[in-house]
Amino acid sequence: MKILGIGNAIVDVICKVDDNFINQNGLTKSTMKLIFDENEFKKLLSNLKIEKTVSGGSVANSIVGLSQLGNKVGFIGKVCDDDLGDKYEDGLKKENVEYFYSKKKEKLPTGTCLILVTPDSERTMCTFLGTAGKINENDVSSDVIKNSEIIFLEGYLWDEGEPKKAFEKAINSAKKVAMSLSDQFCVDRHKPHFLDLVKNKLDITFANEQEITSLIDAQNFDEVINFSKQLGKLIVLTRGENGAIAIKGNEVFECGVQKNLKIIDLTGAGDLFAAGFLHGHVNNLSIKESLEKGTEMSSKVIQQIGARL
Repeated sequence: MKILGIGNAIVDVICKVDDNFINQNGLTKSTMKLIFDENEFKKLLSNLKIEKTVSGGSVANSIVGLSQLGNKVGFIGKVCDDDLGDKYEDGLKKENVEYFYSKKKEKLPTGTCLILVTPDSERTMCTFLGTAGKINENDVSSDVIKNSEIIFLEGYLWDEGEPKKAFEKAINSAKKVAMSLSDQFCVDRHKPHFLDLVKNKLDITFANEQEITSLIDAQNFDEVINFSKQLGKLIVLTRGENGAIAIKGNEVFECGVQKNLKIIDLTGAGDLFAAGFLHGHVNNLSIKESLEKGTEMSSKVIQQIGARL
């Protein structure tokens, strides 16, 4: 198998809202908030009109993108044997993604992410992880990992306790490890752990400018470049309207954004960028070509609703 994704198996529920809704519910625009109370989550959802329901999760979105580009891919993520769990599994199978998880009845339901899209196309996420956040080392097969060229992990999945053990088992069994830092909220919560991963465990790190800047407490982007050069690993960074950049050793590769796009929803932009880049990487394209493929994929997804093409 080319790439195996390991991440939170989350069903995305997409709703359009105005800025008032964000403010009234004490949310911070463009961030992801974890909700631990199932009733609080249901209350938030009860006032909304659902536009679309999709099998989601950051790495799962990337894996589907890789499948659509013709790569043999798989995914491990924990769901419950419930209605949303069935939908989740069916959604992956329809996209030719091999799903390496046998679902069973769990105490918690399948995870859900409420994606609130404001008129400026920004998305604010409220996630009830449900059973997705309870992934443990028994859910992760060493054999499946060893048969994959690369495993792709998400920062959203990392948490103390059982998820951390699952993460470590995956990394220790893998030939090559790529990871997305996922969200500045994640970086700030787990900074020392993420820094250790980036420095010592990961072969490829994906991040946006805010996440990497926060991770190393950089004052400016030059500090980010210098940090990345010293690592000698492959660091791939998205910079919004400033395009994307990859650093490997002393080499820096850049790619501009595509112009005149009709941006509708930024959900999945980073996920599909990673899909395009990893597609290039496993199919022996140059780093510059891989950046271009990532930019092409993210440009497509932001011109529609939702994180799947």
